[in-house]
Amino acid sequence: MGRFLRSVLLRDLTLASRRRGDWLTTLAFFVVVSSLFPLSIGSEPELLRRIGPGVLWVAATLASLLSLSRLFDDDHRDGSLEQLVLSPAPLTALVLGKTAAHWLVYGVPLLLVTPLLGLQFHLSGAAIGVLVVSLLLGTPVLSLLGAAGAALTLGLRGGGVLLALLILPLYVPALIFGTGAVAAATAGTGAEAHLSLLGAFLLITFTVAPWIAAASLKVSLE
Repeated sequence: MGRFLRSVLLRDLTLASRRRGDWLTTLAFFVVVSSLFPLSIGSEPELLRRIGPGVLWVAATLASLLSLSRLFDDDHRDGSLEQLVLSPAPLTALVLGKTAAHWLVYGVPLLLVTPLLGLQFHLSGAAIGVLVVSLLLGTPVLSLLGAAGAALTLGLRGGGVLLALLILPLYVPALIFGTGAVAAATAGTGAEAHLSLLGAFLLITFTVAPWIAAASLKVSLE
């Protein structure tokens, strides 16, 4: 299982390195959406500090959603997904490998540019640090839940719209805990409780989502 998981991970990372436009588009979307708010509402520092965490989290959520429709779709179109499913390794290993590759390709770049975007909203160093930690815990949740939704809508007509309708409500707890952690750090009350809840949500998602995605893949390919 471990060897198969590594093979899927390296395969998807290699394919992503050949399609740099995909992850660069997602990163550009995240930067542009986040930057539009300071430009549109003015330069009032207190207002920007108040809305900044929510804006960055919503932008990260939408950027993640933008890239999810291709998680299984490309392999499904060229027939390689069926070959991977027929391998003797557990189907959950395939899901975990592709989800890990998705997070490394699309989630990690968002984490790297977040401190710079946080400066646009006049966030303090401590608040930016908590924001990065919350996204570090939260973006894998987005990828895991997104994998389950992408598997469930694989091959459906208008699957992208249906995927958004299915997955966005499930993103709400991560959004609440992530923005709440930064708000608590800014208010000086401590972000540990929110980060703990976000970590627990990640653990639950990691335990449940791969099995749901694996079962959904079987149904979608039949």
